[in-house]
Amino acid sequence: MPTEQQVVDALRTVVDPELHKDLIELSTVRFEIKGETVDVEVGLVTDEYPDASERELHGRVVDALSTLSDVREVKIAFFDIGEDAASSLMANLHAGTNPFAATSKTRVLLVASGKGGVGKSSVTVNLAVSLAQRGKRVAIVDADVYGFSIPAMLGISAPPVVVGERVVLPPQAHGVSLASIGFFVPEDQPVIWRGPMLHKALEQFLTDFYWGDPDYLVVDMPPGTGDISLSLAQFLPGAEAYVVTTPQPAAQRVAQRAGTMFQNQNIRIPVHGVIENMAWFTGDDGKRYELFGSGGGELLAARLEVPLVGRVPLVPELREGGDVGTPITISAPSSEAALAFASIAQRIDEELRPTRRRNAALKVV
Repeated sequence: MPTEQQVVDALRTVVDPELHKDLIELSTVRFEIKGETVDVEVGLVTDEYPDASERELHGRVVDALSTLSDVREVKIAFFDIGEDAASSLMANLHAGTNPFAATSKTRVLLVASGKGGVGKSSVTVNLAVSLAQRGKRVAIVDADVYGFSIPAMLGISAPPVVVGERVVLPPQAHGVSLASIGFFVPEDQPVIWRGPMLHKALEQFLTDFYWGDPDYLVVDMPPGTGDISLSLAQFLPGAEAYVVTTPQPAAQRVAQRAGTMFQNQNIRIPVHGVIENMAWFTGDDGKRYELFGSGGGELLAARLEVPLVGRVPLVPELREGGDVGTPITISAPSSEAALAFASIAQRIDEELRPTRRRNAALKVV
């Protein structure tokens, strides 16, 4: 028969997939020991708790208690802790302030481009998934408000769950959590907003969504320069930027503007690297064809005085994965493109860590 302390210690290793805290810390679990059987009741913060997360939580409880030699059976039941208790719990976990301020331990990666059509969103999604495959907790903010596409690319169609009055649990897929205006606007409806509304929407993505201290926040920036870049510089003072370009010289010249933008005195976000997308196509004959020219990534990296982090080939499966909501890093992990993203994620995770963080948020006037 296990002791109560043994059960408590085991449950302390069980992390709620949505709240990212252990069940003992959350005080959402109760149990009864009956000989070699442990009856466990786990409280959920909402009756809309995602089914996939509930199944995952069930498995985590079983796995944790099964490590105890005196436990032969684990019985689990779930219950809704109620609106008042959920609101109180979320208020304690989520203070409504920006969790990615200068003191945050989360690395914020801004994926930017000078213009549309270079595959920036595909890079964002597959980079995020590759980081998650390295065992990191990863979130995405789809800051391309006018051209949002990340929900479809991750295969997320369910809306986020709201707990209490305003705390939002971001939907997850492939190990990545997501905030996007696409959850609140029909896919065929344009977003016609001025700068202040964009600023407010981005602020709500950061402060109203419950993120739970991820290792990485990857931000899909809108193409070009403008209001969103200024807002994110204010909200995310410790961010680092990665500029996506294609190989042709004309594209890198436009992409250089995005890199230079981050170096502007009103933004001052360090550019950590360049990612070249659509670098080549490998034919059935095994030969590489540089359909969009060559050298653009190297030239841009040299001009910005940053490393070329990686080159991603042009493959049909990369586009197809985005269309059906299964990124190529999931559907074909051994493919050329997936291996390129894995290499980029490794370099960012291991080699390109920031040496210092800014200690004050930018004031935009």
